[in-house]
Amino acid sequence: MLAAAVVVALITLCFAEVGSAFRETGGPYLYARRVFGPAVGFQVGWLMWIARLTGFAAVLNLFVTYAGFFVPSLAHGAARALTVTLVIAALTAVNFLGVRRAALLNNLLTVAKLIPLAAFVLIGLLYIHPARLLPTTAVSVPSALAAIMLAIYAFSGFEILAVPGGEVRDAERDIPFGLLAGLGIVALIYLGVQVVCVGIVPALGESARPLADAARLAVGPGGATFMVVGALLSTLGVSHTIVLAAARLPFAMAEQRQLPAALAAVHPRFHTPWVSLFISAACLLVFTLVTTFTSAVTLTVGFRVLVYLITCAALPVMRRRPGLPRATFRLRLGETVAVASVVICFALLAARPWAETRQLVIAVAAGAVVHLVLRPRGGTPPGAVAGRP
Repeated sequence: MLAAAVVVALITLCFAEVGSAFRETGGPYLYARRVFGPAVGFQVGWLMWIARLTGFAAVLNLFVTYAGFFVPSLAHGAARALTVTLVIAALTAVNFLGVRRAALLNNLLTVAKLIPLAAFVLIGLLYIHPARLLPTTAVSVPSALAAIMLAIYAFSGFEILAVPGGEVRDAERDIPFGLLAGLGIVALIYLGVQVVCVGIVPALGESARPLADAARLAVGPGGATFMVVGALLSTLGVSHTIVLAAARLPFAMAEQRQLPAALAAVHPRFHTPWVSLFISAACLLVFTLVTTFTSAVTLTVGFRVLVYLITCAALPVMRRRPGLPRATFRLRLGETVAVASVVICFALLAARPWAETRQLVIAVAAGAVVHLVLRPRGGTPPGAVAGRP
């Protein structure tokens, strides 16, 4: 977890500098398109969107698993499908009604999930068995890299903060601050959660609800119930944030005339990209229903790391190439940090099993085909006229 935090810290610093140069909606997609051209930009937007689908599927599947603590039938069959559908419909409705309402709900869910997580760490540290924190066997380098790769998923999601940049009041100031402050809070909480779970739960890898199991072993059934509620709020909050970003990615790509212009449509009353939102919500539903938590996590991490690699590579190019936007947040030793981040991302991708690498190659190839089919044929995207959010 510490190694993953260090890796993500380097990547986040690159994101902070690159993101401070842009005010439009799109995040890493926009950065890649401006720095490396439309083809690379499209691939980044495509991979980010797929990563949102698979990441959402992982989180919402975990939500359903924890909901099964109260009603076991919710984790299986038709009841699971109905639960997933209702949650996605509710989150879509909130995001349809405007980014302010969506941000308010996100803030409430963030506070609601941080309280039980903080309590879990502070109380759980009193009950850990220190011997369980020590490794019992030697760990190989490939295994360590694979573990870091999965741990990065716990820290991922920071990249979507910059996606709705066109709807942020002061993107140049707020996005770097949000990235760095968020990383510090997340690293502290997740490290504490991991120590408590490993130190309390025997055979942790076999636990379907590790937070609940750790709380139950520490303080009894009441603790398990408290942590299940916290896990439900946490996964619901993450799911909501992903819906917010997933809708803006096709919207931003349509604004740049790399997807059909209809996806850049803005609702006249709520000023939200409603067409992109509903299409993304339908895809989120399908991915969640056909995957499990483990399979979705395996898919989403590779997509995210490739996006991180391209964004980090953009930093030295932006500094050296004239005509590109200038960053308002300038990272000390930025080019060195960017090169180190790119090397680390390559190493993490190289450590993946071939089956997972093949999935990544297939996704990139599919993105190339879609890009060729949907190349702009002329015309002006709706985002270029009055009424954009």
